[in-house]
Amino acid sequence: MAEPGGWRPPNELPEVAFSGRSNVGKSSLINRLVRRKALARVSQTPGKTREINFFRVNDAFTLVDLPGYGFARVSKGMRAQWRPLIETYLERSEPLRGVVQLIDSRHPPTKDDFQMLDFLASLGAPTIVALTKMDKLSRREAATRPAELARELGLDEDQLIPFSSVTGEGRDELASAIVSLIEQPAWRDGDA
Repeated sequence: MAEPGGWRPPNELPEVAFSGRSNVGKSSLINRLVRRKALARVSQTPGKTREINFFRVNDAFTLVDLPGYGFARVSKGMRAQWRPLIETYLERSEPLRGVVQLIDSRHPPTKDDFQMLDFLASLGAPTIVALTKMDKLSRREAATRPAELARELGLDEDQLIPFSSVTGEGRDELASAIVSLIEQPAWRDGDA
């Protein structure tokens, strides 16, 4: 889907959206999650995903890859176009069961990360937080970073899933959390 209200596949299956800033490892996470090397295109240049991409998984649900946000090398005009695209999808997609919000474990959450989490909370969207790139931390950092990020985000540590696309850490936990999401009834008023 390239624009708000534009073409999208039929919404007959539950959907789980993946959100995060550019360069957070969203495509790599999706590929590891579904055990495919190139389902979602991984680019060396952050900010390449400019549309909402839909991936049907085992005829059971649809994975929705949202454009990354916050990448400085993308023009302000292009970033301004993505915001209504992302917000309209999140506000109006009836089969949406929840969102996996990705946070880079190596860095403090950005202003954009906090804005997205606030926006998802304002919608009441069930949200899973995945901490990406855990393999890039030292053992000592990996042991303490989830608790630090939980405090920074104002969440309980058990609400975060540490994840590595390289080692597979967190893959099964995230897959189980997503299955739980898609098994839930619709969360929007009037969708039940």
